[in-house]
Amino acid sequence: MSGTTIIEGAGPAAVADWLERRLRDALLAQAAICVPGGATPFPIIESLVGRDLTFGRLAVWPNDDRIVPEDHEASNTGKIRALFEPAGAEVVALTEAARPPHFALTWLGMGADGHIASLFPNTNPLAGDHRAVRRLTPDPLPAHAPFDRITLTIPALLDSDALLFTLGGAADKRAVFDAAARGENDLPVARLLGAARARGIPVTVFA
Repeated sequence: MSGTTIIEGAGPAAVADWLERRLRDALLAQAAICVPGGATPFPIIESLVGRDLTFGRLAVWPNDDRIVPEDHEASNTGKIRALFEPAGAEVVALTEAARPPHFALTWLGMGADGHIASLFPNTNPLAGDHRAVRRLTPDPLPAHAPFDRITLTIPALLDSDALLFTLGGAADKRAVFDAAARGENDLPVARLLGAARARGIPVTVFA
């Protein structure tokens, strides 16, 4: 897994420490990051937004979202906005016409099925996708969030200085990630990691 750093046993505060160090240099100027939804990131974000950073220079994009209003409990954007905007950051909602910027950091989670953002295996995400944002329908729809999705594509996620994965300490996810990093499957995460390796983009994983 050349170019990949694995960090084990880190809690939310330790991941926030890492993010703070990474963002401090990026926020010497205007910067953008994209962040995941799901249960794992929000305690980390809660810790991060209490840090002494120049959040007014930061634009935050979600990796993906469910097609629901922002005040819906399933909305990633609504939760991200509620945390980052009081700290002074701009939060950008995804639309199909959006033009994502170059990111200082792409922060991703991963499902046990190897999906990243809303790029599920059945959606056949391509490293050479000509679009930056897609609306799609996972199949099967996750029972806890049975909604259509909007998502950044692999090229948009890779338009970044670095990748960060937070796997939440799940052994099943770690096994899938490790196999993908070794090129032993063709899941969405494997396609992303292969393209990142080809482009020399560093990957940090809080396993």
